[in-house]
Amino acid sequence: MRKPLSFLAPNPLYPIVLILASALAPPTFADVRLPKIFGDHMVLQRDSPLPIWGWAGPSEQVIVEFLGQIDSTSANAQGEWKVELPPAQAGGPHVLTVTGINSIELQNVLVGEVWLCSGQSNMEMGLSLCLNPEAEIAAANHPQIRLFRIPKKLSAEPQTDIKTDWHLCTPETIAKGGWGGFSATAYYFGRHLQRELDVPIGLIQAAWGGTRIEPWISPAGFAAVPAVSDIYKQLQLQNPRSDLYKERLGGVLDEVEDWLNVARAARQREEPVPKMPTYPPELLPPNDPQQPTVLYNAMIHPLVPFALRGAIWYQGESNHTEGMRYTEKMKALVGGWRGLWPSGEFPFYYVQIAPYSYGDEASDVLPKFWEAQTAALEIPHTGMVIIHDVGDPNDIHPKNKQEVGRRLALVALAKTYNQEVVYSGPLYRSMQIKGDKIHLRFDHGGGLQTRDGAAPDHFAVIDRERGGFVRANAKIVGDEVVVSAPGVANPVAVRFAWHKLAEPNLVNAAGLPAAPFRAGAVPQRDRLEIEVPEAENYRLVYDLDLANLGVDIHYDVDNSAAITAPFDRIAYFLELQHSNGETRFLYVSLDAFTDDLKMIGMPTLASGAHFQQPVSQMNIFSNTGVHNGIGLAGGRIEFWPNNYAPANSAAVPNASQHSYDFGDQPIDPADGYGSMQIHNATTAQTLFAINHWRRGERADIGIGNRADKHSDWTFAGNAQSYSAKRMRVLVRNIDR
Repeated sequence: MRKPLSFLAPNPLYPIVLILASALAPPTFADVRLPKIFGDHMVLQRDSPLPIWGWAGPSEQVIVEFLGQIDSTSANAQGEWKVELPPAQAGGPHVLTVTGINSIELQNVLVGEVWLCSGQSNMEMGLSLCLNPEAEIAAANHPQIRLFRIPKKLSAEPQTDIKTDWHLCTPETIAKGGWGGFSATAYYFGRHLQRELDVPIGLIQAAWGGTRIEPWISPAGFAAVPAVSDIYKQLQLQNPRSDLYKERLGGVLDEVEDWLNVARAARQREEPVPKMPTYPPELLPPNDPQQPTVLYNAMIHPLVPFALRGAIWYQGESNHTEGMRYTEKMKALVGGWRGLWPSGEFPFYYVQIAPYSYGDEASDVLPKFWEAQTAALEIPHTGMVIIHDVGDPNDIHPKNKQEVGRRLALVALAKTYNQEVVYSGPLYRSMQIKGDKIHLRFDHGGGLQTRDGAAPDHFAVIDRERGGFVRANAKIVGDEVVVSAPGVANPVAVRFAWHKLAEPNLVNAAGLPAAPFRAGAVPQRDRLEIEVPEAENYRLVYDLDLANLGVDIHYDVDNSAAITAPFDRIAYFLELQHSNGETRFLYVSLDAFTDDLKMIGMPTLASGAHFQQPVSQMNIFSNTGVHNGIGLAGGRIEFWPNNYAPANSAAVPNASQHSYDFGDQPIDPADGYGSMQIHNATTAQTLFAINHWRRGERADIGIGNRADKHSDWTFAGNAQSYSAKRMRVLVRNIDR
């Protein structure tokens, strides 16, 4: 019986190109042909209708036979055909036969569980790059596991085929090709499933290191999520079939037509021709692997509608700075993929990315991303694996993929295959304030404990009335974690593992780690008060909006005349907000290096400040990669209005003679470039720098080391890159 070609119906966003110019296009001759997802050694999804499709001559009859079931159809005018075989039970090997004017016989076909395994480099990372590579590869002889790795390719249009083949899982095939072989995460996931289910497993790897989530999302996925409508509009501008594209192109053609008329007239008059209109880049087709839909087009669309059980996903490092917006993109990804397959809301399980330093990035950027990944659990039929205990803060590609794959398999066993296994670490459920304590309850928190036997760590609380977040004492009481902190009489909010390098010890009885979270109502107080508890003992001297830098410095607040008591400590607090909304801050306090308040602010010529010397007892608090600590040695200041050279004339230990850092040489003129810098020479880090302030929005401003030759931000000229920038100078009076 002939089946309708419903799966090939034109997509309203990107109509399927029926005859492609590429080498993957169906041939024009009449032989029946299958896409490469069908081949020897493949695995077909058990207990599910089995779509089989391909190409043949127009109107050619095609017969498909499998396990005694026979179905037939005729190719349409474009040479496309499709049948749907009834569900089959796990087993094999079997033979699948497709007959037209020629015959195709696929050998060694198994029926079992098929999973799509996608993401960026941590999904792509092969066995040879992970733990125990030699032993694991030698043991990877699993004839019931089959591997299908999709080559990395991008496309502006949805493709209908790919160039690759199915392989038996052997030591040779698992280690061959790719980035260190077949995906270790996918393999360890499949190996655990195969052991537990005792059925064949098919693993389809579609991964590309360094890619963002957007290239993997279908146009329909973007269209269905209002929060990413800006990306959908971008796609429409690249789609020659959309009204938006046609309207925009029409305007461009009108501009060009007008220019041609003007140019022809100018040529006749022998006058200069005006510049030709520039073709709008937003109308150009995508040509980069980071652009929306291009990997979906080339690496996911050719699989549709091959029967799958579900998908696993390991990605996020390339999107980790965007916070809750990632949740919306996950909705677009999952919803878009599910809309393509007849099985609808198939399981989708993903990995919460591991702790990592990401250079000098603010410490709370990654926790906000973890929060977004956790929020994606609101998507039906999803599950998340937490890996904070098996990551490596110094390696963005942690090697323990055995445990990552096993935990993904636990989620599948519990949520897809209905086995009674613990599959998640503790997830925050609720909090209750009782006096000076906060009681926390968790989902998946049965048998709360710590993996090292110590008290639970990485908890912080904040008081309703005063101070900032402070480290909390935590203890497990039954199925709760109770947290409190000295001096916090009225806690109102709590944070857990709220740092990019956090590796907390809280687990459940299955040894699965708890996910980071924050809860409660944080008081609307100044960031300095919240983040730096010691600041309550200091008085504000100067407050300066760094957007107002220039030849003359005018403080927004100047209390220097009102402060008459002697002081023993000086503190600086710098806040820099980037265009993406991320705010980095640095607080440093140190023993006073002068008793003159005029000399602790911007070291202009009028201030009389000129210091190149050590400073002692630094207390540093920052949410960047700067080394934090109390009572630190190694402090250096370079405050002067002069020009300066990189020569280390002061013989500062470990300073460079050739690069601008913490050992520079002030030179004439005295009223020159200008340097306001504090350094930690022990760690060779710039704490903060404000240079060349007379240039205003072209001044140099930074926290931490600049990632180039000159670590102290000299010649950065970057002040305009911050959407907000503020410096405060404080002192601690001795009479306090």
